[in-house]
Amino acid sequence: MTEHEFDPRITAFFNQLEKLDTGERARLKRCAGQTLAEARHEALGLFFRVLPPGVPDFQHEIYFLVASLYPMTEAGSSGNLGDSLRQTRKSKNGKGLDRRMEILLDADGAQLPYRLRQAIHLLQANRVRINWPQLLEDLLYWTHFNRFVQRHWAQSYFAKQ
Repeated sequence: MTEHEFDPRITAFFNQLEKLDTGERARLKRCAGQTLAEARHEALGLFFRVLPPGVPDFQHEIYFLVASLYPMTEAGSSGNLGDSLRQTRKSKNGKGLDRRMEILLDADGAQLPYRLRQAIHLLQANRVRINWPQLLEDLLYWTHFNRFVQRHWAQSYFAKQ
């Protein structure tokens, strides 16, 4: 089985994020869940330095969201966010986490940054890694009319319990 190949811009973006020092990561992290308009000016300059050329303007918000969440937990997982969240599910937190997942899957574009930040915090607290390139690719298709990203996450989380 071959590994999924991401758009070269996604790969370049994460290569640049990996090179950031602790202070730069902290600047991005302080903007977690914010929009570009809400972000501090020092984070904006940093973001546009790591953003690869050729990313369309309408994708900047999603790239920024991921950049601001990236410093919160480690990379290295396989699968999608549903797979990562499934790893945190235990019998004592199952019902609450299931509900949280349902709310995340129903989030629209305006709610997504807040809901996603909550999910990333949970993964950080449980030391679960994230497949960041897959997350970015998924978020770029979040508003697709057939909601295939949400279906994939739901299947990864609920079907494998």
